[in-house]
Amino acid sequence: MPATEYSFQMAGGMPVVTAPAEIDTTTAGQLREILVAWHSRGHTTVIVDLTGTQFCDSAGLRELVVAHKRAVAGGGGLRLVIPAGGVFLRIFTVTGLDGIIPHFATLGQALGRCPSCCGVSHAEVTSFWCSSRASNG
Repeated sequence: MPATEYSFQMAGGMPVVTAPAEIDTTTAGQLREILVAWHSRGHTTVIVDLTGTQFCDSAGLRELVVAHKRAVAGGGGLRLVIPAGGVFLRIFTVTGLDGIIPHFATLGQALGRCPSCCGVSHAEVTSFWCSSRASNG
């Protein structure tokens, strides 16, 4: 199994994880580990920069969905950087995840909490994922 680096930096007080060119069954576990590690350190909001990602299979998409659910349940959120016209945006849109996980064209937008950039507000995302858990009282 080839070693894949998920590098990170801190920006605006949030961890920004840079995804590799390919996310598949051999690298999705590493993505899960780094996202869980940041969450366990108290960072409920994490940004994943997918600018250079050219391929992502269902294992990678699953890890993003699980991380998003975990972040929202913890009062934060997962923010994805997906440039317009990029290969990953097509994958993201075809699967319908573009209407669920907040995504932004640039890191600056993701850091600026610009929900209009992805058409989904944090409240809508939280409501979508938490509605089955919330009581109707």
